[in-house]
Amino acid sequence: MTAPNSLTVFLSPAERAALGTGARAHAPRSSHGFFEAGRERFDPVEVIEGQSATRVPELVPIRYGRMLESPFRFYRGAASIMAADLGAVPNTGLRVQLCGDAHLLNFRLLASPERHLVFDINDFDETLPGPFEWDVKRLATSFAIAGRANGFSRKEQNVLVRTCARAYRERMREFAGMRTLDVWYAQDDADHLRALLASSMDKKARRRTARATAQARTRTHLQAFAKLTRSTPEGRRIAADPPLITPLRDLLADTTDNQQEKELQAVLEGYARTLPSERRHLLRHFRLVDMARKVVGVGSVGTRCWIVLLLGRDDDDPLLLQAKEAQPSVLSAQTGGDRYDNQGRRVVSGQRLIQTTSDIFLGWTHVVGLDGNERDFYVRQLRDWKGIARPETMDPGLLGLFARLCGSSLARAHARSGDPIAIAAYLGSGNRFDRALTEFAQSYADQNERDFEALAAAVRSGRVTAENL
Repeated sequence: MTAPNSLTVFLSPAERAALGTGARAHAPRSSHGFFEAGRERFDPVEVIEGQSATRVPELVPIRYGRMLESPFRFYRGAASIMAADLGAVPNTGLRVQLCGDAHLLNFRLLASPERHLVFDINDFDETLPGPFEWDVKRLATSFAIAGRANGFSRKEQNVLVRTCARAYRERMREFAGMRTLDVWYAQDDADHLRALLASSMDKKARRRTARATAQARTRTHLQAFAKLTRSTPEGRRIAADPPLITPLRDLLADTTDNQQEKELQAVLEGYARTLPSERRHLLRHFRLVDMARKVVGVGSVGTRCWIVLLLGRDDDDPLLLQAKEAQPSVLSAQTGGDRYDNQGRRVVSGQRLIQTTSDIFLGWTHVVGLDGNERDFYVRQLRDWKGIARPETMDPGLLGLFARLCGSSLARAHARSGDPIAIAAYLGSGNRFDRALTEFAQSYADQNERDFEALAAAVRSGRVTAENL
């Protein structure tokens, strides 16, 4: 029997494990245990401003305002800063498809196409192949910063980080012993999560978990439809709430309705061509009626993000899509770039590789923007059974359970795209990597606070402008 690809080299499990342990020679596990910025470190505000240069100018102050709400919010928007820091130090060379922005709020409950709740990564704007530990470090550090925001003791913060790292390491060891297809089919559905955490949860935690699951099921496209649209003489339309939600009709007030309709249809047709044939058939049952620019997230503020309203049988049969601008990954400069000529396709390809079940309407397109510039976008449904964590409401025990879920889920994502045998061999069965990550997370949380203060100083001096909305 020939190999699926003539360039594929198949190694035995022992050879793959040897690659993992061999990586310790140039990147010892203890080397992950600290972060110290050199004297020649870049200006963090300059990095942020570099990203802002390609964004909608009037929205950039909103981004800075959101980042200055707290060090934790700053960290959410500072993936580009951390990518530059991680790229400057030796790495294991054990590559996976990285999420690229694996902070804890990018893990949540989602709906599978079979209408089951699953726990998975949700944001893939920065996805790109790279060393597995970059994602683990970003995730672990987010728990240290969240613990600080909640007023937890240093010991409690360290427990969160070790719990996350240990869950990743132990789950990866499980995948190392599994058959290839079993790794690919592995899924963290709601029942699996309850069984995983049952022995660790008290009654209060079980009630909160059940409530979070129930709430996620209510966050449907119909709820978003009721919140974001209104009835007009012309039919159902997206409600304006500028500058956070601005309908296209307001942005293009000097064009005719016919011109706007043609432009919207061109966007939809380009996107539809990236869907499988059966999904294109389903999409044809809906007609496009409205579109609006929406401000989203923290780090994404200022990128072009659109809500697209389509209607099926009647005005009570909606499909809401989100078309989000895809710019080059913040990891690109650290990994030598990527092979995609469309950044939307990069995001979609990475998401399909990492997630066990992706949105049925996930696709991409390339359009000419309102300013005449060509831009890439990826498209997905807006709000489909998404359960979002609220770490600020969690005590150390509950946030520790969430750290365990996130670490375990990240391992599953990495095992799909990387070599679980090599990674597990590198990590080993002891806690050396866990302890190293604890030291790294604390030192990088300190750096994050210094970078947060640098942005605050830039606002005070007038170098940049921040707006709270």
